[in-house]
Amino acid sequence: MKTYRVLVVEDDAPVRNLITTTLRANDYRYIAVSGGEEAVMETASHNPDIVLLDLGLPDMDGVEVIRRVRSWSNVPIIVISARNEDEDKIDALDAGADDYLTKPFSVNELLARLRVTQRRLMIMNAGGASDSVFVNGQLRIDYAAGCAYLGEEELRLTPIEYKILCLMAQNVGKVLTHKYITQQVWGSSWENDVVSLRVFMATLRKKLHAAPDMPQYIQTHVGVGYRMQRVDG
Repeated sequence: MKTYRVLVVEDDAPVRNLITTTLRANDYRYIAVSGGEEAVMETASHNPDIVLLDLGLPDMDGVEVIRRVRSWSNVPIIVISARNEDEDKIDALDAGADDYLTKPFSVNELLARLRVTQRRLMIMNAGGASDSVFVNGQLRIDYAAGCAYLGEEELRLTPIEYKILCLMAQNVGKVLTHKYITQQVWGSSWENDVVSLRVFMATLRKKLHAAPDMPQYIQTHVGVGYRMQRVDG
């Protein structure tokens, strides 16, 4: 089983020690730094599997770290920050963060977020058939055919619903902001049209959750956006 290497970027020593102790106790390898410049350099030189990033760094705002890393790397970035306003979360996610954990946080929640990110990495690295067919529980998307199925039944989706579903599937486990989804689906001129997005998302979710016992594939993050959750088969 692969041992994941985590870059911890945190200038608060007690918090940094809590995170690194948790990682060590759960068989993760880690590198710990306290500044933004160090974070960018360590990401480039050591190629970590996951980055845990504080936003309030002494030499550079964490959002700028995300932007710089995203200019050349898709490494998963989980923000751990005391900033709890929706605007702060949206800025970080729009810059390219994959997840956002608010301080104070529990060790169990941190480990859960890491496990979700690991599953995404395994799916991304699987290659082969997963590039043409996406499977999540009973949901199956055949990209080549342009069709989606729930169990054995084909989902009757509009072109916009299908595009949203594919975007969510290609970022499974990741929170996508309203702005990001509307830009990807409709273009930049629609980036503030959250009302239209909610209408399409509501009809898509109704089709995905047609049966009472059907799992919730799409999770709402109020004021921020949506996330497709990984569902057991």
